[in-house]
Amino acid sequence: MNSFAVSNSLFKKVIVFKNILLYRIEPGWAATAIQVDSALQAGRFVACGASQEKSAGWVEPRGQAHGALLEVVGGQWLAKLMIETKVLPASVVNRKAQERIEHIEASTGRKPGKKETRDIRDDTRLELLPQAFTKQASVLVWIDPQAQTLALDAASQARADEVVTLLVQALPGLTLQLVSTQVAPATAMAEWLVSQEAPAGFSVDQECELKATDASKALVRYARHRLDTDEVQQHVQGGKMPTRLALTWQDRVSLVLTEGLQLKKLAFLDGVFEGLSGDTKEDDFDADVAISTGELRQLLPALLQALGGETPRPA
Repeated sequence: MNSFAVSNSLFKKVIVFKNILLYRIEPGWAATAIQVDSALQAGRFVACGASQEKSAGWVEPRGQAHGALLEVVGGQWLAKLMIETKVLPASVVNRKAQERIEHIEASTGRKPGKKETRDIRDDTRLELLPQAFTKQASVLVWIDPQAQTLALDAASQARADEVVTLLVQALPGLTLQLVSTQVAPATAMAEWLVSQEAPAGFSVDQECELKATDASKALVRYARHRLDTDEVQQHVQGGKMPTRLALTWQDRVSLVLTEGLQLKKLAFLDGVFEGLSGDTKEDDFDADVAISTGELRQLLPALLQALGGETPRPA
């Protein structure tokens, strides 16, 4: 069926969004962009100190040192959280700690107790931290003031929760709620697969994950495989619910929808950015943000509508 066709278009790699977790900004928060930028300045990113395992703070979305921490492009707000962690393998810590424990046993003739052993491991970890490598990860924050939504480019709910905590701490009065829909994504995805009919504006691609709801937790994954088949229908009718399903919207944006209403593997089709090449990196940044958010501002309402609409908020 056409709705299950696969687009052959190529993709342009855009550095703006790869994932989306969508939040609703609760009524009563009306900060300006200037106020938000000022509030974020107090939490600017500072690299980990010698004995510090983790550091998180706000960095310039545009990548210019000492620049704004909140960029406004076409009425859309963009911030960026940087998270740095020390990489210290447990095996290294355990080996060094064991050497100390064995030295104590050899020199004193006694074996350290549980508390002393735990203290030795903790001390060893602290002493090794200055020698540890660091790794960095960043999360883009997109605020649509008109739609009163906030989206995070976070690959997991745990990372999103970390960002939300820092946002709420930095921005007085801000309250966020994960967007939910009247029809659960898994239920809707199951219906699309059984009926072999995608919702209006969408096509189903060739990637899916099905998981049994019984104690077996049996899992079936399809990759680069047609999904409009009797086999897929039988899996769903037999009790396996979709946890991930690849979709394309309007032949412009591809994504993987999850059972938790997360958008993953976001990619913009070549035609979306065709012919756009700015004279400077700033032009490229503005174009990427404007076009990406412009596409997503149309895709997200369409997806929510396909899932029965957003769950009404309490009055």
